[in-house]
Amino acid sequence: LVLLHVLPPLDEPTSDTSEWTGRSGQPSGLDHAALHELERRGFIEHEHYGQVFLSSLGKDAASEIRRRHGLLTAFLRNVVGVCAETAEQDACLIIQLDTPGGLLDSTKEIVEKLLSDTIPTVVYVAPSGANAASAGTFITLAANVAAMAPNTTIGAAHPLSLIGGGETGGDESGSNNVLRTKLENYASSYIETIASKRAHNVEWAKSAVRQSASITAEQALRDKVIDIIATNIPGLLEQLDQRHIGTTILRTARARVVDIPMAAREKIFQMLWHPEVMFALMLVAIYGIIGELSSPGAILPGVAGAVALILALYMGAILPINIAGLALILLALALFIIDVFAVTHGILTGGGIIAFFLGSIMLFDRDPAFRLSLGLIIPATILTAAFFLFVIGAGLRAQFLPVKTGPETMLGKTAAALTAIDQAGGQVMIDGEYWNAVSQTPLARGAAVEIVGIEGLILHVKPKS
Repeated sequence: LVLLHVLPPLDEPTSDTSEWTGRSGQPSGLDHAALHELERRGFIEHEHYGQVFLSSLGKDAASEIRRRHGLLTAFLRNVVGVCAETAEQDACLIIQLDTPGGLLDSTKEIVEKLLSDTIPTVVYVAPSGANAASAGTFITLAANVAAMAPNTTIGAAHPLSLIGGGETGGDESGSNNVLRTKLENYASSYIETIASKRAHNVEWAKSAVRQSASITAEQALRDKVIDIIATNIPGLLEQLDQRHIGTTILRTARARVVDIPMAAREKIFQMLWHPEVMFALMLVAIYGIIGELSSPGAILPGVAGAVALILALYMGAILPINIAGLALILLALALFIIDVFAVTHGILTGGGIIAFFLGSIMLFDRDPAFRLSLGLIIPATILTAAFFLFVIGAGLRAQFLPVKTGPETMLGKTAAALTAIDQAGGQVMIDGEYWNAVSQTPLARGAAVEIVGIEGLILHVKPKS
């Protein structure tokens, strides 16, 4: 599949295999063996006259290889840094981007690396249908060359979508309005600096922040927001060829594309960084920790809940969480627990179900790309309500039941005095056992006594009323 990267544009066959072999940079014998293997698997059609081109299966495989980036997460700043280090000897670094946005702090670190001009950088918004929204707009404009595929979009970079962990909207007066204005002014001046340095359309860049303006690739090229529209990577390389970037002249017409894969750790986090995963981790944390507290000693639920809680908190620093939604979920948990002990005939449980449902809907509502589906929220609400009503409720109620075993079970029981009992002592018979007993009130032999306390092996008794 890596060899598919060095094939020419998908719809154009090479002139002969020797040219293809030269472009791949591999020994001739190994290259021909690879060609035959790819042909055997149905990825290419290798004609006897020397032409090599992708089959429909190969085109699908090549499309899969071209990684579509999802949420712009904190670890991406490290990815860009690693790419810059490994690409110092190459013509340029191409970052293929498709993102709904990410955190402002992470975006700033990525932009700083792109503006450092260590090597020529190209941000390519692709494939068709992709978008560089929010943080993606800052990153695209920060590259030496901003490129987009046809039918892609860029913009909607309002600063509120760049802040993780809280919502500032709602109240249009007072401190919230002041914070909103400060964020807009800061982000506007920041993107103005980026666009000015890279000679992009400064006025549009500011409108993308202040008015959340969004435009297509074709409009962006006309308005000088970007530099290139390219259908695919080979087409992009052709347009980059002989372009001057500072004192560097790019020579990319016949350049070999080398993919820089993410590390295993980054792949795992990229796979986990989704609102549905964080929501599931929150439920595991709730069930595990509260289950352990209601039934101490199980250990496994507590450990699983603690691990899930830490992961959820870590992801909460990246995903756009609405604090109001999180507060409603916490309120729902409190109502569920209180209803176990309070005689409310299910009113608090009903309130908890409503609060949990609304909180789940609002939890990621700051960006439509991250909203949870009702197909996930409704089962989670029912499961959580049942968990607290039946599992946690039974566990908590059991902790407040009377003691069933041990000496404490004798408290309140009635026994017969075997001897006279006073402060000096005496004996009683209870449950077939002889016990020494003392009483503040003198008791005659054979009197019925009530056990009111235990001190070591001595019972404190009083006359049975």
